[in-house]
Formats: sequence, C-alpha cells, structure tokens
Amino acid sequence: MAATSRQGHPLPYDTYREAIARETLRFAEAVKGADPAGAVPSCPGWTLAELTQHVGALQRWFGALLTRLVQEPPRSREVELGLPEDAREYPGWVAAGEPAVAAVLRDTDPEAAMWAWGEDQHARFWARRMLFETLVHRVDAEHAVGLQAWDIDSALAADGVDEFLVNLPYAGLFAPGVTELRGTGETLAFHSADTGEEWRVRLDPDGFRLVPQDQDEATAAVRGRAADLLLLLYGRRSYQESAYEVLGATAVLDNWFAHTGF
Repeated sequence: MAATSRQGHPLPYDTYREAIARETLRFAEAVKGADPAGAVPSCPGWTLAELTQHVGALQRWFGALLTRLVQEPPRSREVELGLPEDAREYPGWVAAGEPAVAAVLRDTDPEAAMWAWGEDQHARFWARRMLFETLVHRVDAEHAVGLQAWDIDSALAADGVDEFLVNLPYAGLFAPGVTELRGTGETLAFHSADTGEEWRVRLDPDGFRLVPQDQDEATAAVRGRAADLLLLLYGRRSYQESAYEVLGATAVLDNWFAHTGF
C-alpha cells in the first residue's frame, strides 16, 4: 500500500474536543496522589508539581485566547489561574478546569479567524495544539509515576506527528534551535507503519520544509508506529531503540534532533 500524508489537514474538531477532555482527566488521574516533588525524567529539571501547573496553566491560557479570538500576538500571558497553595491539590485543580475548557471549545467556531503562532490562523489551531500538549505531557506524567503503557490512539498519534511537523518551521520563538536547522538538500522521511502515512522534510541551506512524498528520494528514513513516531519527534524516545527501523544516513537524523527540541 502506498503511503499517504495529510500535511496540515486536521481531524474533525469534535475529535479534538473529546480527546482533550479524556487526556486532561487521564493526566490528572496519573499525578493524583503522587509526590509533587517527584522528578519527571522526560522533562529534565521538572517536578511533577511543575509539570501539572504547566498543563493546567496552558489550558487556561489557550482558553483565554479562544474566548477573545485574539487577532495579534498577545502582549501578556497573564491569566487567572486559581492555583491552589498546596501542590498536592494541583491534580484536582487540573481536573476541575476541564469543564471550562470543554465549554470554551464547544462555544468557539473552529473556522473563526484568529492569531496563532503556527501555520493555521484559525481557532481550530489552538484545540489541536492543546490536545498534543496535554497528550504528550500525560505520557510524561505516567512515565514519571512508573506507568509504561505508552497508550496513544494511532489516529491521534499520526495527527500529532502531522501537527508537529507542519508547525515546527514557525516554532523558533520558543525553540531557537529550529531557526538553525539547515542542510544541503537532504530529505528525511517519517513513516507510520500502522496508519500508512508518511511525511518528508527537505533540509536546505536556507531552512527546511515539508515536501510531497514523490518529490525527493529520502536520504534517511525512520519507520515505526505512529505513537512511537510522535514520542520520537517530541524527544521522548531515541531512534536507536528497537521500536524504529532506520534507513539511510543517520547523520541527517542527528542533525534533525539536535535542532528540534520542542
């Protein structure tokens, strides 16, 4: 079967709304009762309390942006958090915020034009971004407390790979290494073994971009399940693990991962 790629064509908006609710509650359940001072190995230097605050704060911040349908980059990221004084109450705080997030997403027209830092300048960008922020950090939390299931729906994971790659060229504001990612025409392919999708990125002297699958022969390729590819792109896995089949020049992969910390 020939590989396909959506490249920027998101899933139905309701899929994001429903998945955000599930992932938020799963995150809260994972950290409930855990030591807030516990380390998060996949987020070096972070504690579970800091990870939990990050997830809850981002959701409330994205909700504020959606409520206002901002048309230009906001000058401040201040938003009323209602953060408990006791870090042991942070999991309940995250869970308690889910209905408000759901209401904002339900009441927002996904086609509404608004500012976004990525490619898609519509409200749906923020729902898609919120989902993968929450989902990847849910995996971080489960890993930190000793759960190793890596349970990610394959269709969502493939969409997460797409969302990451489509928006990565715009991420230099908070991921400065991205602005230095260069090449001499090499093409890197990521192939999802379980969904049949493939994404190709060309590295040029002036930057990088997604290209059609039939445009360039891949200089290097990584093949694995969509969930494993998603975690690989987010720096939670290594392409040297047995979950991945790697073909071609690994130096191209090393260059990619040295500059794409997100």
